[in-house]
Amino acid sequence: MMSRRLLLKLAMLACCTLTLSGCWDNRDINHRSLPVVMGISREDSKYKVFLDIPQTSDDGTRSMLVTRTGQTITEVVDEISSNMETRVDLLHLKVIIFERKYAEEGLIDSISSFMRSREISAKAMVAICDEDLGTFFSKLQKNSSSDQTVLYNFFEKNAGWSPSVAVTRTWEIFRSIHSYTRDIAIPLIKSGKSTVIENVGAAIIREGRMVGQITADETLLMNAFDEESAHGKIEVMNHASVLIVSNSMKHHVALKDGDPYMRSQINLKVSVLETRGEPSVDMIKDELETLLTQRFNKMFKNIQRHEADILGVGQYFRTRIPRNKLAHWRTEYLPRLKIDLDVKTTIQNEGNLKTVRDASIK
Repeated sequence: MMSRRLLLKLAMLACCTLTLSGCWDNRDINHRSLPVVMGISREDSKYKVFLDIPQTSDDGTRSMLVTRTGQTITEVVDEISSNMETRVDLLHLKVIIFERKYAEEGLIDSISSFMRSREISAKAMVAICDEDLGTFFSKLQKNSSSDQTVLYNFFEKNAGWSPSVAVTRTWEIFRSIHSYTRDIAIPLIKSGKSTVIENVGAAIIREGRMVGQITADETLLMNAFDEESAHGKIEVMNHASVLIVSNSMKHHVALKDGDPYMRSQINLKVSVLETRGEPSVDMIKDELETLLTQRFNKMFKNIQRHEADILGVGQYFRTRIPRNKLAHWRTEYLPRLKIDLDVKTTIQNEGNLKTVRDASIK
């Protein structure tokens, strides 16, 4: 009796093992191509995709650029895979570069496809190329033997990132497309003359479409407004050059007669690097505060003209404006928004600077 039960259990166990799928669809890493950079442009309603794939050999790592054109991005990637000895895997993609012309037409379809398919990481960084993508990648390969690493390090905060460079990820663009009160700025780059990459500034993206741009100096203020660190940026003025050591922001918002109002205070700690003549501490502070205030006001007028809230100011008014009116934030409230920026500067290292206080003591 016991032997029959044992045989029955063994038979059931054997049937269960037959239903297991196993790992038949897994590919060894040696059989996969892992592009680090992907470029996308549109030509005659077709997508042109550039894949920068690192290849390891005895001589080191070199880059292989593969280009195809098709009706959809998925079709292009699948065609590239079918013509290679390895399968293209986009999960390790670090940087996605869109051509400016395509960005001005709108990125909604591509970004939505990336988020829907999940074949591309939502944390992949996004940039816009201010020149023809073919020319950009050709110069990149010519000037660098490891161009995929150069592009990634350009946006990596622990490597070559600068406070004047915007850092935008795929999920942030997707969020801005579906948000009433937040737009996004995407870094704008091109191939450099004496350097591999040149920072042009940032593209103003409204509802997934590029409508304008801001300069690299204005990008610094945008990052500071969003409480990103501005540490390491050097500001050059008429009488001195200073290094920003740290920064912080404070905001106060209100509705005055139905019009949105914001008062912002940016606190800067700077160190004096160079001086011309014998400026006082107060003179350096006044010059820096005036420079940054004028730059911010110019940038904000540009934002209002394009009705694109890349500063995310609307987020502060979500509890003050009825939800049924938030959909009109860009067109009705943002053009009427008034912002007063107050720059407070603390010079924490004066070096051998001669101040008015010192002169009065003598």
